[in-house]
Formats: sequence, C-alpha cells, structure tokens
Amino acid sequence: MSHSHSHCHDEHGGHGHEHDHSDDITPALQSSLYEQINFDEIVTLNESQRDAGKAIVKKTWTERLEMNPELESDADEQLLMTVPFTAQIKLHAILIRTSPAACAPKTLNLFVNQENLDFEAAEESDPVQRLELSQTSDIQEIPVKRALFGKVQRLGLFFADNFGDGDEDVTRISYLGFKGEWTRLGKAPTNIIYEAAAQPGDHKIKGTDVNAMGSGIGGRGPGA
Repeated sequence: MSHSHSHCHDEHGGHGHEHDHSDDITPALQSSLYEQINFDEIVTLNESQRDAGKAIVKKTWTERLEMNPELESDADEQLLMTVPFTAQIKLHAILIRTSPAACAPKTLNLFVNQENLDFEAAEESDPVQRLELSQTSDIQEIPVKRALFGKVQRLGLFFADNFGDGDEDVTRISYLGFKGEWTRLGKAPTNIIYEAAAQPGDHKIKGTDVNAMGSGIGGRGPGA
C-alpha cells in the first residue's frame, strides 16, 4: 500500500508542466462556472483528508497545475462528490487534472439534482452520463451531452474506479472545474422557483393558520 502511494506520487509529480499558460486564461474563463459554485456545501465521500474535495474545486484556473491541495480517496479507490450551484446551470464540460499513474480515476458517472447521494445510490442508479477519463497530467476537458444537463442545481460526480485494475486503493485528483452557462434562480422555470422565492411558501403557511383558526372558532370552518 505504501509502495503504491509513493509510486503514484512519483509519477504524478514527474511532469513539469509549469510553463506559462497565461495566453489561454481568458478563453477558459469566459464559460467558467467557478463563481456559481456553492463551495461551502460541497460534499465529498471517502476523502482521506477533510475538505480536500472542496479544496480542489476552489482552485482557480490559474492554480490548475499546482499539485496541492490534492484529493485522495481513503478506504478504497472510489470517490463521490456533490457540487451544488447558486444558480441554474447548463453544463457544457468537466475540467479535471489527474495523473499518468494508476491512481488516476478512470470512470466518472454524473448525476443531476440528486439530494443526499451516497455510494449505494450511485452504484445502483443509472447515471445521467458516464464519462471515460484519461491517464494524463494534462487538463482534460470532457464535454457532456448538453441536452441532459440543462437544469443543473446539484451535480453528483461518482469516480467509480481508477486505472489500477483493483491493485491501487488510492485515487487522486488535483483539479476539478466546470464550464457552461448559468441563469439566476430567481428567473428560473416554475419547477425550481421555490428555491429562490419565499412567497408561495408564505401563502401556504398563512392559509394553514387561517384554516386552523377558522375551524377552531366556527366549528364547521373551511373543512366543512
């Protein structure tokens, strides 16, 4: 186990891609969803270090090639992340940096708007889309089927395995980002307007109170 850790780190750190990428910053930022991520609510299951999943998503585009912080799995090679957004997202692509080593994640299953996604649910449910990742330390930009990701408020990312074929217990990811378009929740379609608008809920509560009061006073109030 310890040997695979060091081996993985050796391969991961052996590529010096630290040359100047400033020329490609602007195009990448144009459709970046970084500002729409609800960082505080990111949940990562099976991370070896608390909030490591949150930390790799918090890396900016200019920090994408930095090794640390790095997310690594704990009990086995699987990782499950839930990334909520503060707006309604039309997802175009996933950006990820891993490594050329066995600890690079291989299969990524994506889920949309699932509350409390856990490993059991992720294993048993059909993903909205399954992506095959590469073994490389370059930034991978993996497009998704846009028609399936048009109303995303919460994205589930299930890294089901790695390139170790069962021999590598640790999966490592050093950068994770998202590209797409976004719409403010306040102007969103009616099916999710409850997220942003308090009024419908207020009316229901007030109505309930009136009903309760009316039936208490009149005996044959609204329920009659």
